[in-house]
Amino acid sequence: MQAKTFFGFETVLAEELKSLGAADVEIKNRLVEFHGDIGFLYKANYSLYTALRILKPIHSFSAKNEFQLYDRFKKFPWEDYLDLNQTFIIDSTVHSDYFTHSHYASLKMKDALVDRFQEKFGKRPSVDKFQPDVYFNLHISHDKITLSLDSSGESLHKRGYKTEHGKAPINEVLAAGLLKIAGWDGKGNFLDPMCGSGTILTEAALIAANIPPQIHRKRFAFENWKDFDGELFEKIKETRLNRIREFSGKIVGYDINPTMLKIAEENITHADLEDFIEVKMKDFFQSEKDLFPVLIVFNPPYNERIESDNEVLYKAIGDTLKNHYPNTFAWFITSDLSAKKFVGLKPSKKVKVFNGKLECDFLRYDIYEGSKKNSKS
Repeated sequence: MQAKTFFGFETVLAEELKSLGAADVEIKNRLVEFHGDIGFLYKANYSLYTALRILKPIHSFSAKNEFQLYDRFKKFPWEDYLDLNQTFIIDSTVHSDYFTHSHYASLKMKDALVDRFQEKFGKRPSVDKFQPDVYFNLHISHDKITLSLDSSGESLHKRGYKTEHGKAPINEVLAAGLLKIAGWDGKGNFLDPMCGSGTILTEAALIAANIPPQIHRKRFAFENWKDFDGELFEKIKETRLNRIREFSGKIVGYDINPTMLKIAEENITHADLEDFIEVKMKDFFQSEKDLFPVLIVFNPPYNERIESDNEVLYKAIGDTLKNHYPNTFAWFITSDLSAKKFVGLKPSKKVKVFNGKLECDFLRYDIYEGSKKNSKS
């Protein structure tokens, strides 16, 4: 099987898979390959914080033109995976000189599928772009064709706890990955000083209490598979829920925007995490450290067009950390790759990650008593 993720989180995802019990874990670009049985596939979907989707390859072959592609797919027993009354969708990724258009490759695959059904049964299943029963994934690399079942359906970042997003929300999988890279394990206290709609806070609470990230999700694509074992899935969910643990620290968020704080509170309540998280209307730049020890992870707002605004913002972040947050590890993500030169402190770590298509730096600052003397302007 394959678990897909964002660039920069492959190692984190591999560790998650190993801790769940996956075999033959192998890191690739933006994905991790592994072996497991059908129960493990259910468990991976339900339990992985940093996976976007889980694919199960079911057919592979070589083809160099559309005729070979159509012919091989026409012979494939689609009826083993799809009923006449079910809907389907095909998602395709193509890196090939033989097939230069992903939509066209999908179209040929769809033609082969429906033609086979029409010939065998006199009827054909329909495509549904919005809520299909079965999700197929077509991957073409040069002449290698791989057909997979997408067991997740909608991306696993859609946890089901957000009622509203606010402006430029951070993706849930991205937030969880940043927290894992930062070493957040639920020991100690946590602060997001610019919490926005509360995604980082919510993911921090899920990790701290070992709550399955998909606890609020209504539907996985594998539930429509012909071999779906509902009893096994219920047992797996029950086992994972029994692993939820006590959390004795504090998870706190600040924001100066009352609208965003209201959205954060609604999202946190919808996730049933109001007992774990406290949000306060507070200006980070006027704040002082009041949690000991504390890990800080945040996603500052930034202006992509006016560098001077960013310069002021990142200088203020650096000044606040070194003057008011002694003996603290602080991390933040930014797509302004020049941000670190404005902070006035040297980052102890820089990790390249992507937020969608935006290349970002995830920067760590180790703030000690006296950091101000050692800062670099």
